[in-house]
Amino acid sequence: MPKWLAAYLQAAPLAIILGAFLLLPLAMIAIVSFWDYDFARMYPDLITLNYVETLGSWVTWKTYLNTIKYAVIVWAITLFVGFWVAYFLAFHVRSTSMQMVLFLICTVPFLTSNIIRMISWIPVLGRNGLVNGALVSSGVVSEPVEWLLYSDFAVVLAMVHLYTLFMVVPIFNTLMRIDHSLIEAARDAGASGRQILSNVIIPLAKPGMAIGTIFVATLVMADFSTVQVMSGGQSASVALMMKNQMSLLQYPAAAANAVVLLALVLLLVAAILRVVDIRKEL
Repeated sequence: MPKWLAAYLQAAPLAIILGAFLLLPLAMIAIVSFWDYDFARMYPDLITLNYVETLGSWVTWKTYLNTIKYAVIVWAITLFVGFWVAYFLAFHVRSTSMQMVLFLICTVPFLTSNIIRMISWIPVLGRNGLVNGALVSSGVVSEPVEWLLYSDFAVVLAMVHLYTLFMVVPIFNTLMRIDHSLIEAARDAGASGRQILSNVIIPLAKPGMAIGTIFVATLVMADFSTVQVMSGGQSASVALMMKNQMSLLQYPAAAANAVVLLALVLLLVAAILRVVDIRKEL
């Protein structure tokens, strides 16, 4: 058998799986985004009305900007928290077994579903919840704080809780690969702890940060349940807008929004890949 044919045969199963479960659904979404529809059914067609309505509506632009706002805020917080958690596990916990134990503790919340972990914040942040009860009883405030729940604060807090681990894991994996002789060499050269962190550790941790950024940004942009529940219906996101469109049988409009959102995510990933080479981490 020729070598080139053997290589194609080896790649064929994976290519078939990716084609059937990734490329074909994406192609169907792109095709449906050009169809027409009414209150009862869809009509195969080739129109751009769905994209005109998506890109020409100020409400839609506000929804996209709101989604990007959530993504940026959650990304910044998870990057800060995730880096220091990973840094502590990689450089301050000497025992490998203890590193694994602490890392597993971080994964314990993932034994339950996202919905349960998200809803668990409601009795904590509610008007009669634990936080407001503690603030009122201690005399810090005279009446319960309203913005703790059903607000952008609650949405961001729940998303940070849900997605921080997706930033910790790739950064921790990158930090564990750093040769400790580089840190010792920098210390012998007279570098301070801050200089070692900024000139050695952070540059070498950029691939892990980039992978974590891709994970967190895509998850936040695709999340509709957290926005719907934690904002009390007062905020919107692109994913929530698509969910509402599908519930109204407006599948072509939802498909057009999905294509636009996918384009934004791909642009983000392309920009990250232009700045950071993550191939060594994959």
